[in-house]
Amino acid sequence: MKLAITGKGGVGKTFIAGTLARILARDGYKVLAVDADPNTNLAYTIGLRKEEISRIVPLAVNRELIEERTKIPGLPLGGAFNLFPKVDDIVDRFGVRGPDGVMLLVMGTVRNGGTGCLCPAHAFLRNLLRYLVVDRDEFVILDMEAGIEHLGRGTARNVDIMLAVVEPSFKSIETACRIKKLALDIGIRKFAVVANKISTSEEERFVKEELEKHQISLLAVIPFDKQIAYADMIKKAPIDYVPSSPAIKAVELLKKSLL
Repeated sequence: MKLAITGKGGVGKTFIAGTLARILARDGYKVLAVDADPNTNLAYTIGLRKEEISRIVPLAVNRELIEERTKIPGLPLGGAFNLFPKVDDIVDRFGVRGPDGVMLLVMGTVRNGGTGCLCPAHAFLRNLLRYLVVDRDEFVILDMEAGIEHLGRGTARNVDIMLAVVEPSFKSIETACRIKKLALDIGIRKFAVVANKISTSEEERFVKEELEKHQISLLAVIPFDKQIAYADMIKKAPIDYVPSSPAIKAVELLKKSLL
């Protein structure tokens, strides 16, 4: 299964992506977790050690690698570059093995240029993402930002489901609605929402009613747990810090729904 998780910043999508990866790996699945968010925090949520994380360089800022893969022999880099660079060895070279056997790949994002900018770094990341989604035979979880600029149409058609994470606020639900439109435009056929940080029945009802207005499916409800927030503060994997948390149990139910 190829799963893309997105949503407004701060809603907890990295918590869900990392915890889901660990749970699936414990069930015996081969799992590749891809951090494609500019705030690269997935490594902590999966449970890598600080010294391991300190050595990770996001591929988006690995200029030497990008130049090596996109440069056309005999031509200067910049005016012309290879749109389809070799990427099938990237996971083996730059992936980091985490707890329970989860493989982590930190892509990061390209911040220079405007939306849709075609530069060597974009070409490299887009081709890499296509390879991960289309050609890899494993459970791939993409932790993405609210934009989906790396997902070209050909790649998007191979994403099994896109999950937008929301919290009980109008802004996060509006973001989910925009993401749904973008996802449908590029060919993602299955789209659903996970409601996170839900403290009361009133908050859950609010999210359900707002999503119904936009004909969006609610796949799971994750209760608020201050211990999950604290685990984030101290940069510990929630599944290790509070394994009995109701929020962790809810992610286990989400896994069953996805499968």
